[in-house]
Amino acid sequence: MDEKRSTIITIIILSSIILVFTAGDLIQKDRFYSELENKVLAAKPEFSLEAVFEGEYTKKYETYLTDQFVGREKWIRMKTRMDLALQKKEINGVYLGAGGYLIEQHLPQDYSSVQETKKIFLLEKLVESWNAQVMLVPTADNILRDKLPAYALYYDEAGFLEQVENRVGTEHYIDVYSAMQSHADEEIYYRTDHHWTTLGAYYGYLVWREAGERTEEGYDADAMETVTESFLGTLHSKVNLKMRPDTIRYFPESEEHPVKVIYDLKDTKDSCYEASYLDTKNKYGFFLDDNHAFIEIDTDYHNGKTLFVLKDSYANCFVPLLIPHYEKIYVMDLRYFNGRLFRFMESYEPEEGMDVLVLYNCIHFLEEFAYVE
Repeated sequence: MDEKRSTIITIIILSSIILVFTAGDLIQKDRFYSELENKVLAAKPEFSLEAVFEGEYTKKYETYLTDQFVGREKWIRMKTRMDLALQKKEINGVYLGAGGYLIEQHLPQDYSSVQETKKIFLLEKLVESWNAQVMLVPTADNILRDKLPAYALYYDEAGFLEQVENRVGTEHYIDVYSAMQSHADEEIYYRTDHHWTTLGAYYGYLVWREAGERTEEGYDADAMETVTESFLGTLHSKVNLKMRPDTIRYFPESEEHPVKVIYDLKDTKDSCYEASYLDTKNKYGFFLDDNHAFIEIDTDYHNGKTLFVLKDSYANCFVPLLIPHYEKIYVMDLRYFNGRLFRFMESYEPEEGMDVLVLYNCIHFLEEFAYVE
């Protein structure tokens, strides 16, 4: 009898919890953005029989329910506390590294040789057709290995980059890996975010300059200035721990050479930096006004040189360093472009030709790099 009563009570409690959360989900208005997670939340998908039969509706609805679940941010905090109590060294795909570092996890089994071959083939086309330079930046788990938990797994980017160099040719490959290794004891990656810091980008810039034997006067590390000391990045959003914030630094633009920046063919500004992001969670958006499909930069350095950059968000703090070297810089994020890439590039190529640079971090390159000629 006691066992039966206990079962009934358990069912009532669970049913009540489900009822409360269901009611909460119905009452709560859908949110567009999560400040804590620094991401746009999934909206309720439109119903159609076609979407149901193709399975897309169910997937999107599951994502919608997950993102809009009432009390979601509190549950994230609770899960993190439970994981810490269990002395876990990895939470939500993030390693809890030494020295207060959060390091994004990239497992070897998530990246196949077929995937590597396909992406390198796309690079080869760009090299053959556009004489492109290739700059793939290693992620923190490969460079800060001394900060990883014991026995932590990571995808071997050095082996992949060796394949890239062999296939595209040494003259087209810019070796950032070695530079990052030699400066691994410096703050070249954020502790709370997956990006390299402006200092890390600067060391990449020096390698880029040397590879191209560029003689124009460029930037010096001493020119960096601090814009905020309260940056908690994407990895902090995943684990939601109390942490010391990161500092964001940048290279101020030259007053003698004012820039004109056009975002997505419509919005014109006079800087590569957007200070309004410093008052938000997404402070890295300070660089290049966050992410855009296409950016045009007129630099006021009248040297007749043009550069076309294909990039991910790692390039956002790197591109401003290129300003003294080109009169015109075009920047494209392929994640937001659906047209024929080569045809689009041809429409912006001047008669004297242009340089082309592919700049991604290794993981984003493997996961996201794609285009139609």
